Amino acid sequence: MNAFTPHRPAREPMVNVPRAVVVLIGILVVIHVARLAIGEETDFRVLVDFAFVPARLTVAILPAQLDDVLAAAAARGGQNVLLAQLLLQEGSKLWTLITHAFLHGSWTHLIFNALWLVAFGSPVARRFGAARFFLLAALCAVAGAVFYALFNPYGTIPMIGASGAISGVMAAACRFVFQPGMPWLGHQQGLGEFTPAQSWREILQDRRAMSFIAVWFGVNLVFGVVASPLGLADGGIAWEAHIGGFVAGFLLFPLLDPVARRRR
Repeated sequence: MNAFTPHRPAREPMVNVPRAVVVLIGILVVIHVARLAIGEETDFRVLVDFAFVPARLTVAILPAQLDDVLAAAAARGGQNVLLAQLLLQEGSKLWTLITHAFLHGSWTHLIFNALWLVAFGSPVARRFGAARFFLLAALCAVAGAVFYALFNPYGTIPMIGASGAISGVMAAACRFVFQPGMPWLGHQQGLGEFTPAQSWREILQDRRAMSFIAVWFGVNLVFGVVASPLGLADGGIAWEAHIGGFVAGFLLFPLLDPVARRRR
């Protein structure tokens, strides 16, 4: 005679990170480790080939601006002219609109981006699925680079980092994660995947969502408009790319959101 053992439901982990997010973070870590291993000279070649340089996009679209780009570089010092000449002779390298997001300047840079990706990328990846999640991140990386180039058309300093893409994912998450009862890192079947997103009007009336958006824009504007010009923050912070990615993620969300299509 067998004793009856009641069935116990499987426990949900406290933090349930989707595979797409884990894979993306893993790729970023592998690339960073490889860059540290190949030596400075080879890594410089990696930056030349895969970092985003705004002036290359400017000259590709408006070739007549080449002299202005070199003049702007000369105003910053002799070494900047040599760097500008090296980068511009390489051509437009349009793939860098995306590939810059796979490179990071330090472990601190990478770890902070990974933490933001876990926090905000997890609900978006569960809702979108891997393919749509990666597409959103790629489009926001491109938007961040383009927005950065609009503010720095003659810039010849390579820009790297996934912050523009992650900012877009954060904006997408804002469309649904602040609703009452919505799980964040935890996973409750049917909530993140099927709950309709908030409309523009609902977001404007949602105090939590608007507070987050206001603080997010405020921090980025402080870095860009106040701190960097005064030397109070790292001048390499591409706050323009953050804002470009965020706006793109917010606007692209309804075009990629599968929930509305499933409901129809």
